[in-house]
Amino acid sequence: MSDKLFVTAIEPRGTGAHPQAWRRQDSRAEEVFTAAFWIDQLRAADLAGIDLVFLADSFASRTLEAVAVAARAAALTERIGLIPTVTVTHTEPFHISKQIASLDFASHGRAGWQVEVSGGAEQAALFGRKGEQDEESLWQEADEAIEVVTRLWDSWEDDAEIRDAATGRFVDRDKLHYIDFQGENFSVKGPSITPRSPQGQPLVAVRAHSAESTAVAAARADIVRIAADSIEDAAALAARVRRAVVAEGRDPVDVFVLLDVETLVSETAAEELAQLDNWAGRVRSPQSLQYVGDVAGLNLLLGAAESSGLDGVTLVPLALPSGVKTLPATDSRTGATVRERLGLARPTNRFAAPERNSR
Repeated sequence: MSDKLFVTAIEPRGTGAHPQAWRRQDSRAEEVFTAAFWIDQLRAADLAGIDLVFLADSFASRTLEAVAVAARAAALTERIGLIPTVTVTHTEPFHISKQIASLDFASHGRAGWQVEVSGGAEQAALFGRKGEQDEESLWQEADEAIEVVTRLWDSWEDDAEIRDAATGRFVDRDKLHYIDFQGENFSVKGPSITPRSPQGQPLVAVRAHSAESTAVAAARADIVRIAADSIEDAAALAARVRRAVVAEGRDPVDVFVLLDVETLVSETAAEELAQLDNWAGRVRSPQSLQYVGDVAGLNLLLGAAESSGLDGVTLVPLALPSGVKTLPATDSRTGATVRERLGLARPTNRFAAPERNSR
């Protein structure tokens, strides 16, 4: 088993992952486009000791912009990691790098980036710049985008800001670096216009749901999200992901593999799920392992997940906001940044001279 801390994350989706959750009396559906709706949930997760929150977003869904929600939450939460989704398709990596670095500053080192792609002609038509792409093309572009973003995060050395009032020098230009990236999809010179952020490199998360996304996750991600129908299947999938990480020349100790677990936690959870399915007119098929029951049973499932060798879980409530109110309490981590709390080192700046890196 790994010595890594077991991570508990959450991904709140609208009024819940079940499409009929908005019909519940406690759904607050009329507030879903307000800051208060989201902040209440993120603060509850923060107080429960949840390590990370993933904020879903896409060009196909009608939701608030995830980075904006995370930025609002940064000032009103204390320790939870804030990982909004930013889709790389139709988006410039320079803008992504600035968004996430700014969030890392605003949250004092609690930011991450969940990478997503946008397939389909309908979504491409929203922008009118290029046509529909296949899975291979989408993730090849995503791989390049992550490379550009992470280079830009390093394009300022940590001590580039000197703020010398006597000479009038605010930055040491020798410590700002061009990234000079030339790829099939992007040509970016840099440097960034945002200094290196508290974590140096905010966390990168990728869902491994296809061969193409798994390859990018193995090469690039700090957090890999997986879906499986059982703990046993998840453990086997996690092992395959770790082998892919090793094949990329990386240490799997530095990569967290988290299983999605859809949850409905209540003393009457089975009846509540039956009502949701009744409204839908069919039984909804879970997208990953599903838990329907009380808090005690959920704690047992989390224990089984940890014993299996998984690095953590992402709880995906079927109904909100009740799904956040019933979160199991978890141990609080120490450390000022998310990287520190997860036991991940602050990455060395790739552009800094070796003697400066060794200080």
